[in-house]
Amino acid sequence: MFFPLHPETPPDGRSLATLFAGRGGDLEAMYQRMTRLMDAEGLPYGRRTHTFNSRLAQELAKWADAVTGSQPLHDRFYRAYFVDGRNIGDVDVLVELAASVGLRAEEARLVIDERRYKGAVDADWELSARSGVTGVPTFVAGGHQVVGAQSEEGLRQLMSAAGATARR
Repeated sequence: MFFPLHPETPPDGRSLATLFAGRGGDLEAMYQRMTRLMDAEGLPYGRRTHTFNSRLAQELAKWADAVTGSQPLHDRFYRAYFVDGRNIGDVDVLVELAASVGLRAEEARLVIDERRYKGAVDADWELSARSGVTGVPTFVAGGHQVVGAQSEEGLRQLMSAAGATARR
């Protein structure tokens, strides 16, 4: 399910300093926290300076979900955005990323230009609103939820609160 994270973000993106202005957030502390979490899981993470509108990336990902094993594209989107700081709202970037995982560039561009998966992403956004999702990622289990990047321990606590028992 996709979520509208900052859908008002303009095509050229927005600086994180502007995004978090007036919220009392410490960008360096947020970066250090995310770096620790990602390092603990063995995931790459870069120092981003901007946020970008992910709407078209979500639509392209819906297409990839429908036509092939889409995990490679999701992985490329992650790396492009969170490691390389690329604008995943830029059509040329999206087409390049799709082609890099073996999807046809011409078809990817048509999917975006024609907005073939707009309705599917709209439905996801509506479901996320009805479900009380307020950020990404959101983990839900047994009527409990946690929002944001979580440590393994945080996810274990969620599962415990939901009544799950640990496997041995």
